[in-house]
Amino acid sequence: MQAASHPGDDFAWVSVGNGWWTTPVVLGWGTVPDQLVRGSAEAPVGASVCRSGRTTHWRCGHVLSKNQTVNFVGGNVVHGLTLTSACAGGGDSGGSVLSGDQAQGVVSGAGGNCGESNTVVSFQPVNEILDRYGLTLHTS
Repeated sequence: MQAASHPGDDFAWVSVGNGWWTTPVVLGWGTVPDQLVRGSAEAPVGASVCRSGRTTHWRCGHVLSKNQTVNFVGGNVVHGLTLTSACAGGGDSGGSVLSGDQAQGVVSGAGGNCGESNTVVSFQPVNEILDRYGLTLHTS
């Protein structure tokens, strides 16, 4: 790991070495084809977003609000999050969020699980992470 920011934020970045897969795709988990990432243009409130996660795989919803502060269980407070209706479950944190072929962010947490009504999922916007560390998103 090169750097991390938590609490206050909820993100980190790692460098990759020889032999690592660096193709800019997000896993569709067999639900949809793996999704190619072509940029990181920020989607507006109301836009369609989908997220990929280890536990609940590929789920979609809409951007509900931006720049929100969330108080997670255990007293962890995270600022600057975007809230969506794309459900998530335990183990989905760290998964990618996309709007079309544009990277949106990294899943931070969920208030509920898939199958429950009114589940809200938060993500840390990817452009904030890139800006914080002077990084460039690798795309095709």
